[in-house]
Amino acid sequence: MAASKTSAKKAAAKKPSRKKAVAKRPAARKPAPKSAGAPVNGTAEVDAYMQKLKHPRKAEMEAVRAIILNADRKISERVKWNAPSFFYIQDLAAFNWRSTKFAHLILLFPDGKGMSDSPGLLEGTHANRREAKFHDMADVQAKKPALEKLVKAWVKRMGAAM
Repeated sequence: MAASKTSAKKAAAKKPSRKKAVAKRPAARKPAPKSAGAPVNGTAEVDAYMQKLKHPRKAEMEAVRAIILNADRKISERVKWNAPSFFYIQDLAAFNWRSTKFAHLILLFPDGKGMSDSPGLLEGTHANRREAKFHDMADVQAKKPALEKLVKAWVKRMGAAM
């Protein structure tokens, strides 16, 4: 009985250690091979997105979408950044649906080299992206040849980089 009292006193006397908890840094992730996790064409997903979209320039967005997809069969689409986007090997472009005065397309140039275009299509001076704005259907039709040319050049450039 005396031994059990002594054990109880020793257990009560021990206090839990109060070491500071240190968050562990997650192990560094190895980059995935280029073929792993390749984007999947999401035309059905984009169709559903566009069907639900309430936007004053929805018709212009649909027309631009058709131009991009018909410019080169290698271009695919999906919903990324909560908007219809286009890709081949890397991201090419995405709509900015928050702009309501025009259909706003953001074009990406991941290597930072940009692309030359016909005057009047691309705006901005960022190293890795440009913007194209389509104010109405007449504007879409006027910029169609330049957009087709740009998409074809982009696909050719991405294919050459492989």
